[in-house]
Amino acid sequence: MSDLRDLYQEVILDHNRRPRNFGALPAANHTAEGSNPLCGDQVKVFLQLDGERIAGITFEGAGCAISTASASLMTDALAGKTVTEARALFAQFHELLTVGEAGDPETLGKLAVFSGVREFPMRVKCATLAWHTLKAALEGAEIPVTTDQGEVSR
Repeated sequence: MSDLRDLYQEVILDHNRRPRNFGALPAANHTAEGSNPLCGDQVKVFLQLDGERIAGITFEGAGCAISTASASLMTDALAGKTVTEARALFAQFHELLTVGEAGDPETLGKLAVFSGVREFPMRVKCATLAWHTLKAALEGAEIPVTTDQGEVSR
């Protein structure tokens, strides 16, 4: 189990040091901003939707290793997916972090590295911030997402 935990930590550290899909997306037609006031994480998600397909997805922001790695892995996982697939993956990821069950683990792929975050409730907000911001972007929300008092609000 220790080897698996070490591997998970290495994936998170790698995506924190070298985040994938980091930067503005000039062709974005959906964006949203999010923040976690308790720890200072800030994220902005950029989406380029082509009909119901995610043709492009990037993020900008600053935050802790878990927040940055989660946004990086999220963008990798969702590129090319449909909006329906993105919503389903959001639900599965959120369930993994809040309930501890992930449905089909193969669907999560590398996102399973966050399974241990559930043991640290304050860090769940860090791991889910980019995902709630993604959801707001998909919905066209104009009010920034914030993690406040344990809940995500707009």
